[in-house]
Amino acid sequence: MKKIIATILSLTTVFALGLALVAPLQASAALDANKDLGLDKAADTGLGNQDIRTTISKIIKTAMSLLGIVAVVIILIGGFKWMTAGGNDEQVGEAKKWIFSGVIGLAIILSAYALASFIINQLVTATA
Repeated sequence: MKKIIATILSLTTVFALGLALVAPLQASAALDANKDLGLDKAADTGLGNQDIRTTISKIIKTAMSLLGIVAVVIILIGGFKWMTAGGNDEQVGEAKKWIFSGVIGLAIILSAYALASFIINQLVTATA
């Protein structure tokens, strides 16, 4: 259980650091983004011509959503263990730990998601 929580916490930290790396990508208003960033060449490669900040924000949001699903699955595992414990105090205690860990992980993921969304919205607003 500690490994799962440590993994969720480390992934959240990695995504937060990824957001910090997006900040230097703010382009000056005087620069032509298509010319300077090579976005006009994307059609030749078959890739989209979407801004890299938008792409990174979608990747972060998708990863946070997947982490949220993992936390909900952990809570469901705890609930299943509790329901199948049959009154055994040891198994009920283990199930409570699973549920508590899942709720803590979900709270961390939701706060990281809210923080990432806020930062991305601020970057988009500041650079528009």
